[in-house]
Amino acid sequence: MKRFVFSLALLSALSFLVRLPAQDAKQPTPKVRIEKDIVYGKGGEQDMMLDLALPDSKEPRPCIVCVHGGGWRGGKRQDMSPIAKLLAEKGFVAATVSYRLTPKDQFPAQIHDCKTAVRWLRAHADKYQINKDRFGAIGASAGGHLVCLMGTADASAKLEGNGGNPDQSSQVQAVVSYFGPTDFITKTWTKEVEDFFLVPFLGGSFEEKKERYRQCSPIAYVKKDNPPFLFFHGDKDTLVGIENSEKLMTKLKAVGVFAELVTMPGEGHGWGGEKLTRTLNHTARFFEEKLKK
Repeated sequence: MKRFVFSLALLSALSFLVRLPAQDAKQPTPKVRIEKDIVYGKGGEQDMMLDLALPDSKEPRPCIVCVHGGGWRGGKRQDMSPIAKLLAEKGFVAATVSYRLTPKDQFPAQIHDCKTAVRWLRAHADKYQINKDRFGAIGASAGGHLVCLMGTADASAKLEGNGGNPDQSSQVQAVVSYFGPTDFITKTWTKEVEDFFLVPFLGGSFEEKKERYRQCSPIAYVKKDNPPFLFFHGDKDTLVGIENSEKLMTKLKAVGVFAELVTMPGEGHGWGGEKLTRTLNHTARFFEEKLKK
């Protein structure tokens, strides 16, 4: 029963991402081209794929990497397709990426794959009209964790993997996290969450794998040269507490990095309707400010 409840919580978080507001009928929809099932590298022996949403543009545009949630054990890149299309309509190249899932593949496979995707996109920047100096990342829940790790963990963290294009950088220049976990160094979660999510992800309990728990914590890698961050988090989130976003924001600001937290009063692990419209518009403005100027 507990696993069923947790699965429902994850599905709620994922459905939050696809309940996008309808396009204003008075506004023409910008032209967007979709390319699917592009192999971006290897995850072990597995071909890893991404989909691209491309704006109608003759000049290089910033690229946003969209990372799905699902407790590192579920979800798919297509869950982020509506967000990618929305970003492409606003003039960004947007990529939705697949990554290896637990329990078959444990950490750091997931961050290896995300970083491999960024390197592949940089290597193919000319083909897809990407400005290779301006990359953003957005994710929700487990995807929020991975994009936070993409933003804080540079090459010195040794989380690059061997998926391809080692001559390219995996760094991103702006990060948006929707209710992503950021700190596994301090144990705040329940045994049920640990058994269902973290043991398959990290290969053991907190007591058994403390170094692995530290290694996957975005908060462990904060430096003054990290990119700007924007966080969205419900103050009633019982699956990933809002303190995760608060602590990472505080640590980033302490070293001089721009970080903003938008608290969603009364909301849990996801939201929809007019609130979602506002947070998506805020997301787009953040990327425009940090990546287009």
